[in-house]
Amino acid sequence: MKKTFLLSVLASGCLTLSTQALSEQAPFAIAIHGGAGTIEKAKFTPEQEKAYRAKLAEAVEAGYTVLEKGGESLDAITTAIEVLEQSPYFNAGRGAVYTYDGSHELDASIMDNSVHVMLSGQGAEEFAKEQGVALIENNIFDTKHRYEALLKAKQKLEKEKATSKNYQAAHKALPTNYKMGTVGAVALDKNGNLAAGTSTGGMTAKRFGRIGDSPVIGAGTFAENDSCAVSATGHGEYFIRYSVASDICARVKYQNKTIEQAGDEVINQVLAPIGGTGGVIIVDAKGHISMPFNTSGMYRASKSNTQSTFVGIFKNQ
Repeated sequence: MKKTFLLSVLASGCLTLSTQALSEQAPFAIAIHGGAGTIEKAKFTPEQEKAYRAKLAEAVEAGYTVLEKGGESLDAITTAIEVLEQSPYFNAGRGAVYTYDGSHELDASIMDNSVHVMLSGQGAEEFAKEQGVALIENNIFDTKHRYEALLKAKQKLEKEKATSKNYQAAHKALPTNYKMGTVGAVALDKNGNLAAGTSTGGMTAKRFGRIGDSPVIGAGTFAENDSCAVSATGHGEYFIRYSVASDICARVKYQNKTIEQAGDEVINQVLAPIGGTGGVIIVDAKGHISMPFNTSGMYRASKSNTQSTFVGIFKNQ
């Protein structure tokens, strides 16, 4: 069985380490997301909504526990993301969508020890083995509802190809939800260190080895101690073209904007007018949290030493 492994390894930039004097009042915080898109309350049964909220709460609480015990932000986001990756509800890990050829190609980014910033394909697999990462069979990501989504997407593509031979035009005709889906986490630990991580199953029916924004530093993931940590979710091509994650942090660092201002400007004023749909989660060096999005919903949750657990799905929470 074919093994697929794609990893973006951040040697620097995704997480900046520093030493700060600790105090009992040192802030710490975490925020997570499970993807953004056309997420409408009317499409959920009460049982489904309850299940999604429970999984989001489980993930954010798991990451928060790491921080509360004095753990590192890197470990906290890893813990939270792994909870989401193990759930079939989200397009990452076990809930990953299918490629056009009926397989799975997953993208992710988080800091690790490597002299290289981005690894892919066979090289990423070799590095993973050296680091003691257990490899799994590709079919572990198979799920019935994702396969049905692939079949529907291919039917739509074939229908569009009947009127247009242009692959790009045909793919643009797919509904937005086929092009989105990610999980991610950002955190600030008691040492003042920020970290960000993002993981995705990619785009339904994607071809030609397409890679989205999730493993691209500055697009889907960015963290810097003197600005903020960001993890994005949405139509990845737009987030890559506009360097969304790093742009938000740059506005905080160089324009002295709050994360609320910077996030709103990029998500609602830069992306929305040109069709860039999605959202981000942001944590700054003081433990403030912001989670802006320009879609009908975004799976999200957060908690800090000054804020109780928050879980939201729709615009009105």
